[in-house]
Amino acid sequence: MLEQKDYVTLLNDALRRNETVLIACNCSIRYSGRAESFLEDGDRVIIIKSDNTLLVHQPSGNNPINYMKQNTTHNLVLAGNKMVLQSRNLAQKENMDITINKMYFFNSQKLEDGRSIVISGTEADMADMLYKNPELVEKGFMPVSKEEQTKYGFIDVLGIDKDGMLAVVECKRYCADLGAVTQLRRYVERLMVSKGISKVRGIIAAPKITPNAQKMLEDWGYSFVSVKPPKYLEDFNKKQSRLDNF
Repeated sequence: MLEQKDYVTLLNDALRRNETVLIACNCSIRYSGRAESFLEDGDRVIIIKSDNTLLVHQPSGNNPINYMKQNTTHNLVLAGNKMVLQSRNLAQKENMDITINKMYFFNSQKLEDGRSIVISGTEADMADMLYKNPELVEKGFMPVSKEEQTKYGFIDVLGIDKDGMLAVVECKRYCADLGAVTQLRRYVERLMVSKGISKVRGIIAAPKITPNAQKMLEDWGYSFVSVKPPKYLEDFNKKQSRLDNF
């Protein structure tokens, strides 16, 4: 088992090499900056990234309980019989002292990652899918444009329905609610004014719709079509039969 002075040497050396540091420990935290806070002794996970961002996580939850922004300086020192991780960000006028009572785990590693995340299944992806596959809206639907700009925002898909009526398709990747219906109505009414026509059809395309939204949709003479967002990155179909289904 390492002694406290060994952890001091290892951590400060890792920080000088811009390594990512991962610590599991029992600690208390005193912070001053955006506000004043004190977190009593408890088990936490501390992450110091190569840009000197610091995150403190409790055993549950996805949000850090404390954090320090990038370009913070960190230094682990001995104070009596305990270790104190001193973090200072002069530009932000923030200070954090983490008093470590017991070290459970320590590791450091030089990490490299220059990739950007690829997001799929957005409402823009849905609009693109419907534009290329108009039969998903209805048989005979003919798309005219995507991302049509109006005073109130962008219409996802503008097209002509099977009866030759101008139609607005509003895409929602999750459950469509009352807000989606009122947004659709704004687009429809705006088009009626700008095009000088008396009727424009409104359609919501989403995986599902709330009962209240469905009722409002029907009251205003609009329609709903169940469409799931495309999952270009999905590795498998979750509906595929499993061995235990046979």
